[in-house]
Order: sequence, then structure tokens, then C-alpha cells
Amino acid sequence: MTTLRQFLTKKEYHRITLMYTKTNHFEVKAKLNGIDGTFIVDTGASNSCVGFDAVEKFNLFAQDSDVKAAGAGATDMVTQLSKKNKLQLGKWAKNRVSLVLFDLTHVNTALVAHHAEPVDGIIGADILKRGKAVIDYERKCLYLKL
Repeated sequence: MTTLRQFLTKKEYHRITLMYTKTNHFEVKAKLNGIDGTFIVDTGASNSCVGFDAVEKFNLFAQDSDVKAAGAGATDMVTQLSKKNKLQLGKWAKNRVSLVLFDLTHVNTALVAHHAEPVDGIIGADILKRGKAVIDYERKCLYLKL
């Protein structure tokens, strides 16, 4: 019998280890514009995001946006957009990645209150779809098609 890992490896998927947090989230280590960061994997987030406080860290160029963000208990949050970024998760990498920038303070405050580490951003459905993602919840890993 073929395992999920064997099957996906034959289909040219790359396996990325996820960390399960105290808040029941999956986190992943990623490189954004060549710089290491920590991101929550959120299948319910329509767009991948980075906090305003990490704009300089990742050398992001921010453009104003009329779109308001909502999620994790906050609504009508001001956003900016950053285009043409390089995102790498393990061996999987994409150029021309657009990211929504907004205040992640409420997210990180909640994480810290539950004795978890703060994050730099969120990997959302846009990236998961682009990578044809498969999540193996039992083995705590994410597969993205190379």
C-alpha cells in the first residue's frame, strides 16, 4: 500500500513540516524575500498577510489599499498591499507573491496570552491554492506542488 507521502512525492509535491502550537494552530517557517519568518497556516484566510510591524524586517514595499480586513475578532482594519515578493517554504518557492499588510497586534496578543510565540504573518488560501496544498493533519505536514 502506498502512503500519502509516497503518492505525493511521486506527483512532485514537497513536504514541509508544520508545528502545532498551544493555540491549536499550525505554524510554518518560511522565507519572505530571503528573510526567515514564522507564519500561521490558515485555510480560512482568503489572503496571505504580514503584520505592519514586519514590513521593514522583510523589506516589503507597501502600497495603500481601499480594502478593509476582518478576522480573528477584528473588523474594518486598514490594509496595505505589497506586491512582487518572493516566498519560500522549504524547497517550494514563488515569485510575484502579493501580500496584504495589516495590524496583527490582536492576533499576536491572543497568541502570547495563551503562551504561544507571536508570528510574522499568515499563509492563507491564496498561497495554499497556488501550491495545490495538501495538509496531513495527523503527521503535521504540508505538501506543496513544485
